[in-house]
Amino acid sequence: MTLPPADFLPADWPLWSTSQPTLLKPLTLGLTNRSFLLAAGEDRLVLRLNSPISDALDLNRPAEAEALHLADTEGLCAPLVYCDPEYRYLVTRYISGTPLTLAENTGIAQIAQLLQDIHRLPPIAAQLDIEQKIASYWTSINTDDAFFESLRTLQRRVQSSIVATRNCASSPALCHNDLLADNLLISESGRLYAIDWEYAASGDPFYDLAVIAEGYDLDSAQQSHLLQQYLAQPVDNEEMARLDHWRVIYRYLSILWYAVQASNSDDHAEKQNFSAVLRREIEAIRKALSRSGH
Repeated sequence: MTLPPADFLPADWPLWSTSQPTLLKPLTLGLTNRSFLLAAGEDRLVLRLNSPISDALDLNRPAEAEALHLADTEGLCAPLVYCDPEYRYLVTRYISGTPLTLAENTGIAQIAQLLQDIHRLPPIAAQLDIEQKIASYWTSINTDDAFFESLRTLQRRVQSSIVATRNCASSPALCHNDLLADNLLISESGRLYAIDWEYAASGDPFYDLAVIAEGYDLDSAQQSHLLQQYLAQPVDNEEMARLDHWRVIYRYLSILWYAVQASNSDDHAEKQNFSAVLRREIEAIRKALSRSGH
């Protein structure tokens, strides 16, 4: 695929490269932004052009930049090259690697160590306020969409988990908040990196654990093992219940995210795809809530 530089390369590229970067290929894994693999001399860079619906998705770009600078100092993310002061785009070094798999307990140990390292970083001012984020998503969802009432009903069932997490005594920690497999890369040297920090905020560390539990579809034994590795101590029922509440909240936020995408898409096929995912996920979380007594 050949694109003219004007279609992907910011005009102020000389601020971060001594030679004009050339396109190697578009990177298509991201659902929110457009990303490109570039060559700049001997360097391989990733250019991310931020989504035009960043506000609808409640993305805090200054918070992402702050989190990235902290993570970069500890080697926890793709090395930062340039963060546009106007938050139109981001440039990082390219990490040649593969998504982390948790088929073996060694993978769970690796992710637990990475989480410990992330959560030890200084917290940032931006907070993951669940109720505020839910309210923000709702303002960007079309009330005429077919799934609107289903989402309202679902929120009433999720509310008990939201209330339960308010009572968890935990100091806010810097969290990535989107640690899915595509955002966890094992480099060729075996080092684990977290990429795509656009949802970063300070909050309950168990939210990061919940994202991993849901994203990797961990069973109860694997969830317990993840908590044990992360906490470095035996796990009790209270901690498992806390994780369960955050798993429910994460799944609900994910559903709202898809609803925002569906409501804001002008592409009919894309809108249909997001709507199909929504129907599947709404039905899945209903069944899961019924099984767990929510």
